[in-house]
Amino acid sequence: MTTSTNYLRNLQKLDRQFASDVNKYRINGVAGTLSMLLFIAAILGTAWLDSGNYSDLVMAGYILVTSLLALYVLFGLKVAKQWEKAVVLRFGKYRGLYGPGLFWIIPVVDTIAEWIDHRVMVSPFSAEKTLTKDTVPVDVDAVLFWVVWDAEKAALEVENYQNAITWASQTALREVIGVLDLADILIGRAKMDEDLQKIIDERTTPWGVSVQSVEIRDIVIPQELEDAMSRQAQAERERQARVILGESEKQIAASFADASNAYIDNPTALHLRAMNMLFEGLQEKGAMVIVPSSAVDSMNLGGLSGLVSLAQQSPLNEE
Repeated sequence: MTTSTNYLRNLQKLDRQFASDVNKYRINGVAGTLSMLLFIAAILGTAWLDSGNYSDLVMAGYILVTSLLALYVLFGLKVAKQWEKAVVLRFGKYRGLYGPGLFWIIPVVDTIAEWIDHRVMVSPFSAEKTLTKDTVPVDVDAVLFWVVWDAEKAALEVENYQNAITWASQTALREVIGVLDLADILIGRAKMDEDLQKIIDERTTPWGVSVQSVEIRDIVIPQELEDAMSRQAQAERERQARVILGESEKQIAASFADASNAYIDNPTALHLRAMNMLFEGLQEKGAMVIVPSSAVDSMNLGGLSGLVSLAQQSPLNEE
């Protein structure tokens, strides 16, 4: 795990935390527009009252009422998106869930504790320098896909459910790595994904969060061990190649044995095969064929070679 990766991950966490804090007090466009119209009405109404020679008490009352109404609209009118639920508290006690769409709260009396997103969320997490069962340190990166199915539990049962999910995922990943050998981790990612999903889901279900899937992105092992495993794999491939070559030799030998059984009682066929092989060899330009002396005597190959040589020289003599 590189330093830059950790830095970016920390920035993402801070960004999510800042966005969560801002969302608690966010002002939507509808409330802003209506409050602005009320403030404009307060200014225009004051000017009209002043031109009508109304008393200062009437103008002050009008300004106070319209300003309070504008502030109430500005801070009391809320809009929740289609995938959101607002957790509203009244004097610190749970009042209910609101949204999606427009809803009202009473400023100061009511507060929005959390805006819960019901879409599928993605949280990266990792386990650095974690020892496997056979004491090999590995770095593992994974991605968690989860969704909030109960906004009330997510807001009331845990302080910060997003951070809690990340820490629970990281702890579960370390536990799973600690009970597996390195070979099982490298070849059994699907099994690790299933185990992690089960463990994390058991921990997050009381918080109103359901884990949909867990995916292992990358597994980093020490460079020395990676080189040793590469040499081992190369040696294994060489061994397999030698085994395959030996099996091929056995099959070739068996084929020659079958061929010898066909020629053993038929010397004429053997003689013709020898002549064909010699002819194929002499067809190549510049080829030299070495024939045992016993074959020359038994199959009269010497005479055949002379005839072939004479045939090759005849065109030269004619020229």
